[in-house]
Amino acid sequence: MSSRAMKNTSSININSQGNGSQGRIAHSIEKFPLWTALVTPFLENNHIDFTSLKTIATAQAKAGNGLLLLGSTGEGLALTHAEQLSIVEFVCGLSLEVPIMVAVGGYNLPEQISWVERCNKLNIDCFLLGSPLYAKPGVVGQTQWFEALLDAAKFPCMLYNVPSRSGVEIPVETVQNLQNHPNCWAMKEASGDLTKFLNYRQSCPSIELYSGEDAMLPYLVPAGVKGLVSVCANAWPQATQTYVQLCLSGQTESMFPLWNNAVASLFCVANPIPVKVLMQQQQNIQTPILRAPLTHLELSNNSELLDFDKQINQWLAQVSQSSFINTVENRNIA
Repeated sequence: MSSRAMKNTSSININSQGNGSQGRIAHSIEKFPLWTALVTPFLENNHIDFTSLKTIATAQAKAGNGLLLLGSTGEGLALTHAEQLSIVEFVCGLSLEVPIMVAVGGYNLPEQISWVERCNKLNIDCFLLGSPLYAKPGVVGQTQWFEALLDAAKFPCMLYNVPSRSGVEIPVETVQNLQNHPNCWAMKEASGDLTKFLNYRQSCPSIELYSGEDAMLPYLVPAGVKGLVSVCANAWPQATQTYVQLCLSGQTESMFPLWNNAVASLFCVANPIPVKVLMQQQQNIQTPILRAPLTHLELSNNSELLDFDKQINQWLAQVSQSSFINTVENRNIA
C-alpha cells in the first residue's frame, strides 16, 4: 500500500473512532470538496447569535458543504475561549450530516495544544492548523509548531498557509517535513500565488491541496487542487457548491468574468465585513456586526454586493438547467 493510501486509511480510522462518543456520525472528509469558513453572527449586544448560527449552519449542510468553525472569516481570534467552545459545542449538537472542522490559531503553543485536546473530546471531524501569528518563525520553528499540534490531534489536520494574515508563509520545506505525519491530511493554500501552489503540489505530493481563494479555483484545477475552503459560500451556499463541482469537472466556461468579479466584491474591504453585510441583507443573519477592530461601517455602499447577489442567483438558475449539473449531482448521490 502506498504511503498516501496508508495515510487515508489512518485518517478514516481516526475520524470514525473519534472520542468514542455515543451517537457520533463519522464523515469521510475527503468526499467534501467544499468547506465553508463559517461566519460568526452577533446580536446588537455583541453576544453570539445562536439562532442565526443554526440557520446558516443548516443551510450549509443542506447544500452539502463541510463546515469550518472559528477561522479568520469566523472571527475566531476575537472570541473568548468560552465563546469558541460554545460555538463548536452548539454546531456539533445540531447533528448535521456534514463534517465539522475546527480552527486552531494563535501564538501560545501550550494554549493551542490545550484547545486541540479539548476539541478531541467533541464530535468534530478535523482541524485547521494555522501558522503561529506575529513571530514569523522559519522552517525549523514552524516544523516544531505543527508537529506538536499534529501529535496532539486525534483527527486529520489541514495546514493553513495565509501569509497575508499570519505574516509569514509556510515554507515548502516545512510541509515536506510534515507531509508524512499520519494526521497531516491536507493544506489550505491562501497565498493567491499560482507559482507557490505549484511548488507545494510538486514538492509535497503526500498531502491534498485546497484553495483558500475562491476566485483561484478554476485556475488550480489543472494543477491538482482537491477543493475549496470558501468565504463566498457563506452568502451563496448552493451556488458555490455548484461552482466547485463545475470547476473540478473542467466546466468553467460560465465562470468568467462573473465569479471573479463577484468574489472581488466580497473582499472590497477586510473579510468578513462584506459577506456579513450581504448575509444581513439576505436576512440570513440578524445583524452585520463584527468584533473590533473590524466594523461593518467600513463598507459605506452595499449596492455592488446586492447586484452580484442577484447575478449569482441568476447564474445558478441557468446552469442548474443543464444536463451536466444533473449528472454531477446524481454521481455524487451514487
